[in-house]
Amino acid sequence: MAAEIHSRPQSSRPILLNKIEGHQDTVNAAVIILREDGVVTISEDRTIRVWLKRDSGQYWPSIFHTVSAPCSAISYNSDSKRIFIGQDNGAIVEFLVAEDFNKMTYVKTYPAHQNRVSAIVFSPETEWIISTGHDKYLSWICTRSGCLQGRHCFSAWASCLQYDVETQHAFVGDYSGQITLLKLEQNTCSIISTLKGHEGSIGALWWDPIHRLLFSGASDHSVIMWDIGGRKGRTLLLQGHHDKVQALYYVQLTRQLISCAADGGIVVWNMDVQREEAPQWQESDSCQNCNQPFFWNLKQMWDTKSLGLRQHHCRKCGKAICGKCSCKRSTYPIMGFEFQVRVCDDCFTTIKDEDRTSLATFHEGKHSIAHMHLDITRGLMVTCGSDRIVKIWDMTPVIGCSLATGFSSH
Repeated sequence: MAAEIHSRPQSSRPILLNKIEGHQDTVNAAVIILREDGVVTISEDRTIRVWLKRDSGQYWPSIFHTVSAPCSAISYNSDSKRIFIGQDNGAIVEFLVAEDFNKMTYVKTYPAHQNRVSAIVFSPETEWIISTGHDKYLSWICTRSGCLQGRHCFSAWASCLQYDVETQHAFVGDYSGQITLLKLEQNTCSIISTLKGHEGSIGALWWDPIHRLLFSGASDHSVIMWDIGGRKGRTLLLQGHHDKVQALYYVQLTRQLISCAADGGIVVWNMDVQREEAPQWQESDSCQNCNQPFFWNLKQMWDTKSLGLRQHHCRKCGKAICGKCSCKRSTYPIMGFEFQVRVCDDCFTTIKDEDRTSLATFHEGKHSIAHMHLDITRGLMVTCGSDRIVKIWDMTPVIGCSLATGFSSH
């Protein structure tokens, strides 16, 4: 069922500890059981499985439970051992896991959505199950009564969710690339703001309630940090993936962001540096460097008897420039550009060699990562995806400290 990987410790890279195999279809989510050597997995094959590490060092299934529809989302509360499973048919099923993790008891089914459940958060403080679905709705249900408390409809499929317990704010990402901040009340909700910055569907969100930072990853291969707590809505763009970003985790202690993509790329970003905000792109009818007209500027083309040029933008200053004045490429990690991007000739001369020093480390998960979960107390990370394999990693060489107990993990 599971193979133990004997790996020699390597500095500054994740160490693959175990591979778990056994699902017959895509594994949509995997969660590490806190304070136990165990993992909960859910899959398109309609199974929920709890895997426990045996004396042999391998993980073997202790619970194998089949439900009525493919499993699409999970929320597990380690204190109460309550587990909520979202399904492809829109239902959310609650189970109670036994103390020894060898039995799972059915509790209740909640009719949350009319289509696939994309994300679930259980709030024990309010006894709410908050969920998003492909029916374009956010729903919140009282677990005591089983009754629907409220719903909110979006213009596109709701794809991911984060929730701030203290303020009862929900962050919802959707397939249009928009993030909506909602204030949830007992039976109503109100829109606080909308965040627009991605050019593709939102694949992952992470909320840090301590520093009041929201991180979003999307199919445009980028990550954006939104400073919700102040600083005039400051945003930082991070570009270091070659595929859609589908999982995020921010390590508060070391100020590092871990992001995972569909191609297996794992990037660890150093956020403990003074980064620069990417400029807004400027618009102009002619190159702001050589003044040659762009192809829509018919008047200047006629007056100068010249052909119009294509408009580009310098990623460092944001100026509208032609291709001839922006033939240089450079990385600029302080602004989040870990790959080479277009810069104008003037900006290229201002970038020093030390400015090109990477502020992230890049690792290969060697499987498509659809979901990731981190147990920060032990530095363990689990990844899963469409290849049906679940991988368990030691992340302590990457996040760079011997981690003490007591950090928040959700």
